[in-house]
Amino acid sequence: MASTLLDNRGGSSPPSRTTITNTYGVGSLISTMKMEVTELGPMKRALKIEVPADEVAQQFSRAYLELNRQVRIPGFRPGKAPVAILEKRYAKTIEEDVIRKLVPDFYGRAIKEAGISPVVVDIPPLDRVKIQKDAPFTFTATVEIKPTIELRDYKSPSPISLQADKRTVAEEQIDRALEVLREQQARLDEAQAGTVLSEGDYAIVDLEGFLEGAPLEGTKKEGQLHRVGSKAALLGIEIDTHLIGRQAGDMVEIPQTYPVSHPDQRVAGKAVSFRLVIKGVKQKKLPTLDDEFAKDCGPYASLHELRDKLRGQMEKALKRDIEESYKDTLLKRLIETHHFDLPDTLVERELSTIVQQKLQARQPGNVTDSPSPPDAEELKKIREEHREDANRRVKAGLILEAIAEKESLSVTQDDLNNEVTRLATELRVPMADLVKMIQAGGQDSIEELRARILADKALDVVYRQAFIQG
Repeated sequence: MASTLLDNRGGSSPPSRTTITNTYGVGSLISTMKMEVTELGPMKRALKIEVPADEVAQQFSRAYLELNRQVRIPGFRPGKAPVAILEKRYAKTIEEDVIRKLVPDFYGRAIKEAGISPVVVDIPPLDRVKIQKDAPFTFTATVEIKPTIELRDYKSPSPISLQADKRTVAEEQIDRALEVLREQQARLDEAQAGTVLSEGDYAIVDLEGFLEGAPLEGTKKEGQLHRVGSKAALLGIEIDTHLIGRQAGDMVEIPQTYPVSHPDQRVAGKAVSFRLVIKGVKQKKLPTLDDEFAKDCGPYASLHELRDKLRGQMEKALKRDIEESYKDTLLKRLIETHHFDLPDTLVERELSTIVQQKLQARQPGNVTDSPSPPDAEELKKIREEHREDANRRVKAGLILEAIAEKESLSVTQDDLNNEVTRLATELRVPMADLVKMIQAGGQDSIEELRARILADKALDVVYRQAFIQG
């Protein structure tokens, strides 16, 4: 296309509309399909596409021929009914069928010829489009396009420079990991008689509520193991302060007054007395840190071998963490050094995804306690809080997509299979279940997975080219 699409980004004035008219050659229809590209803004174009009359006529002929094979007209053999009769009975149906065939075909040809990469397409409802059998057919599609990205240097001879991350695994970290293992293998032993409860001890307790001296149904808990200092509530009551300094056999009365607005009408506006009885005291006993402990932890012959195993695991995890940190820095640099307009549709789509994730994260495990959905004002606030994040994600995605295209990267079936395997391991779900979830999302879910893998590959290219100094 010889003409240039103008880009008006001035102040508050409305976007300029520059109309470009060209004639495009497509196969046997050379110099017949016409298209006008009207610029509606930096990221929007209107494509007015004119399908030549001979192509329209051919589609009508094919449609009537197919219809003639399918319908039965009294007085005529199958396939032999005159077109005039078919037109009289089925004109509207045929017109709709022809439009449904022509629009996607010629729209596809048009964007290819115009060199446009659409983000989203808005084609008016087909029932509003008019078509005649022996005349050119015109329709308009409004498209939001991807920006043209001029990639900055990211590879030799001018790679992105990073400051070396010199973190290492310290012996103290291995010591802490061993302490975690000791805690996991600790056992609870009965405390000596007369042991006074202190933070870290364990109490076996019974708790029951009484209203006006009578047991309150649904408030009885027996043999509950409670770690003193955990601040865990029992029947909605924090019992730590009532346990510290006491011993097995003690009984404590805990008064609890409920507001008039309490949903349980039995206790609304009333005082309930909870009786806490300490049935026993247990104390944690940690295993000795020796070779026997190592053997209990797995196939290790000695404590030294266990330490080496932990060191290897931690060094591997640290290496992954450092690599992810480098990649985060690289992504920030790419975002900072590239400047282009973002398609509104992509930003809004990403923003909706982020908001949905945030709202889902607010849901507690117990559905009955779920908070009410946000009202319009709160939802607007949440969207504005995360709009910048959506902008960054979209910008990063477009940059990585451009790098992937420049580097001729692609996603193979093996890439998809490996990523599904990795996700199944990370999420701890059976592979078959994860595959079903992805398939349930349809082609969009598969394409989203493919896009993420491609972006990861592009970032890997930048990472491998980066210069790490120091």
